[in-house]
Amino acid sequence: MTEVTSRISAALADRYLVERRLGEGGMATVYLAEDLKHKRKVALKVLRPELAAVLGAERFVQEITTTASLQHPHILPLFDSGEADGFLYYVMPYIEGETLREKLDRETQFGIEEAVRITSEAADALHHAHQQGVIHRDIKPENILLQNDRPMVADFGIALAVSAAAGGRMTETGLSLGTPHYMSPEQATAEKDISARSDVYSLGSVLYEMLTGEPPHMGNSAQQIIMKIVTDTARPVTELRRSVPPNVAAAVAKSLEKLPADRFQSAKEFSDALANPGFTSATTAMPGAAGASGDPRWRTRFVAAALVAVVTLVAAVAGWVRGPTNAAPEPTRFDEPLPVSGVFLQLEVAPDGRSLLVADINGQLALRRFGETGFRTLDTEGYAPRFAPDGRAVVLLSPERSVIVVPVDGGPTRTLMRTTGMSGFSAAWGDDGYVYIGVSGGGGIGRIPEGGGPVDTLHVAPGTHLVKAVLPRGRGVLFTTSGEGASGVATLQVLHPED
Repeated sequence: MTEVTSRISAALADRYLVERRLGEGGMATVYLAEDLKHKRKVALKVLRPELAAVLGAERFVQEITTTASLQHPHILPLFDSGEADGFLYYVMPYIEGETLREKLDRETQFGIEEAVRITSEAADALHHAHQQGVIHRDIKPENILLQNDRPMVADFGIALAVSAAAGGRMTETGLSLGTPHYMSPEQATAEKDISARSDVYSLGSVLYEMLTGEPPHMGNSAQQIIMKIVTDTARPVTELRRSVPPNVAAAVAKSLEKLPADRFQSAKEFSDALANPGFTSATTAMPGAAGASGDPRWRTRFVAAALVAVVTLVAAVAGWVRGPTNAAPEPTRFDEPLPVSGVFLQLEVAPDGRSLLVADINGQLALRRFGETGFRTLDTEGYAPRFAPDGRAVVLLSPERSVIVVPVDGGPTRTLMRTTGMSGFSAAWGDDGYVYIGVSGGGGIGRIPEGGGPVDTLHVAPGTHLVKAVLPRGRGVLFTTSGEGASGVATLQVLHPED
């Protein structure tokens, strides 16, 4: 028994007898336990420590209990939740059976009637929850349990509870809600307001996989998957499986529309379309149509926003990205402690793929070379680090609010720009010899020669400007901007410095 398991067992000894570890997901580790009071087997789910570190126990429990009122034959109920010895946990029934993920891994594709039945019953559960104002936000095969082939949707409201309890600070955990293969475009682009139609998209993605053997969009990394979700149209299911009835193919296509307004307005509408042999949709009538490409402004917004979302996803890539079943590599595990303190704020991988940099909220930085053992602390502190194209240096904001360049293998630190009034900062190091920066509080976008020199102001406007990426040879800068009173809504733009 590991030290963590021993602590959990001791902390809950008066209520639950922890028997063994069942598995680990993106947000929690799952244990099989016995409910001592009610003499029943339960699934005890303990939030990952780095996630629990930024969540207040009282707020988390308050939010998660709102889901306890969901009573539906296809919803796995919430039994209990709380905090013990610093661990946040919740308890659900232990289901003798398997997850939809396990069944898919074994069978790859389902019979059409079975796939439609499972989807319709899960949609009924979603519709019930949506009527109570609860959005799941993490529909995927792992969260659909099969008990005697009857689907039970698990972890209802858990993603919402975590998001609400974090108070908008999810990026501090290095995690993002949802799973790339099944994320809706609005989740992939970190939209603040998620509606029931996001769950419809995710359920449509699950049905797509049950019919074809793979999710709508595949890739070798979270970044690739996200970019495909927000820019590419999934191949019609009939191209991959000709026996799928036209109404089912049309329903799947409509559920996967890029724009939420173009999807089914409710999970019930989705289920009804699957059962209606006469259902058709404009999407299947015009195979060349793409939800995002129909409106260039929407596509531009999605492309740029995808780069924003990638930053919050990188830390969870090892747990999320699932390639072909017969080719999935084992993740590399770093078991040694990190020489930084506090909660992770950022994780950066060098462009050459050889270095990993972690930065915490206290400005401490640690570097690890892949293929070597151990992290080492950098002597210089700072915030929002970004690698140089060759991976040999990082640009960051110093505690004194100056923009500095730090060689990762040692050497003198140099200052690119001195400022004391910069309240927010972002940067991207282009391959054209410039470092591009964005600032908040009435700032804008500028660039500085990587060797030092005067600042070239490219764009000035009120609000917060966050640089996300630089196109090759400096042909454009992708950034977000949110003006005063924008309530967190960001506009995504491309700036062409030479225009």
